[in-house]
Amino acid sequence: MKATRMLYEIGQSLWLDNITRDLLDSGKLRQYIEGFSVTGLTSNPSIFERAFKNTDDYDAAIRQALGLGKSCEDIFFDLAIGDLRRAADLLRPIHEQTNGVDGWVSLEVSPLLARDAGATLQAAKELFARAARPNLMIKIPGTRESLPAVEEAIFLGIPVNVTLLFSREHYVAAAGAFLSGIERRVDAGLQPSVGSVASVFVSRWDFAIAPKVPDELRNRLGIAMAKRIYKTARALLTSPRWQRIYNLGARPQRLLWASTGTKDPSAWKALYVDALPAPLTVNTMPEETLNAVAKETSLGPLLPTDGGDCEQVLARFTQAGVDLDDMAGQLQQEGADSFAKSWDELMAVIALKAAVLNEGAYGRLAS
Repeated sequence: MKATRMLYEIGQSLWLDNITRDLLDSGKLRQYIEGFSVTGLTSNPSIFERAFKNTDDYDAAIRQALGLGKSCEDIFFDLAIGDLRRAADLLRPIHEQTNGVDGWVSLEVSPLLARDAGATLQAAKELFARAARPNLMIKIPGTRESLPAVEEAIFLGIPVNVTLLFSREHYVAAAGAFLSGIERRVDAGLQPSVGSVASVFVSRWDFAIAPKVPDELRNRLGIAMAKRIYKTARALLTSPRWQRIYNLGARPQRLLWASTGTKDPSAWKALYVDALPAPLTVNTMPEETLNAVAKETSLGPLLPTDGGDCEQVLARFTQAGVDLDDMAGQLQQEGADSFAKSWDELMAVIALKAAVLNEGAYGRLAS
């Protein structure tokens, strides 16, 4: 049995961290769903930037949008929503079969809004309505400034993927925003079952720390942090406050392991997937990682609900001079900055392609 199927059998959802027009047109996404037990999909501006830049799949649509006088941002969301609607429709049977637990796709609000809760909420409302798919989540960063938008979006019934979480404290804040939104729905007499995941970034810890620690600690920090967060999540899920909302019809906000592709070229491609199997969680991975996992026929042990050796491992990093709290804040800030940079690059690619098409030249831009 493929390791992808084994993960599905233990209750972990596999989501693909990619979306392109070719992935849809070629039938490859359907193959991943049927052959590799993929049950969801995430997207981000970097994925679309590469697709727009390196293929001509979107040229005709961009040319048509230019004729309507649309801005680069409107062009992007038109094309992204078009692709994600198709992906959502492919995953809709899974969404219905699991009663809304799985079968999700994710669309990100503009990263330029990460520090503005009001603008983020307005964008989330508009994008969710524009997409018009019940199995589409809106990605909102879990920055301190954006957490009020998470709570309000959940209260309004908008499914949310809370991104850019790195530490236990980040996760607890995101979970609190979700829970408050659900409790407000209960108090208002609204149906409390709103889908949400809390996306914890894993490999970025190890990439950032690699030059600063001894070899024996290489590629161990992200996994130890994930174990600590998993322990906290399990405790929250069994707390009286959370159990009350389950009894009223709510569903858990699942942990999602993000950034699970290895950034160390010498590391095993399936490293973070093999280390993080756990029921009631999601692992979203790029195609290269998904294909590597599909070649495996075994899994690492289930994550221990008590965190296992995470505190001992984290203590070794502290002893090596790593300030974990400070680094978590730094990684979240760098992540927000990186997403904003990717967004600017995406807009620049669309503008350049639009200029080329407007001049009548047609073809692939140099990568």
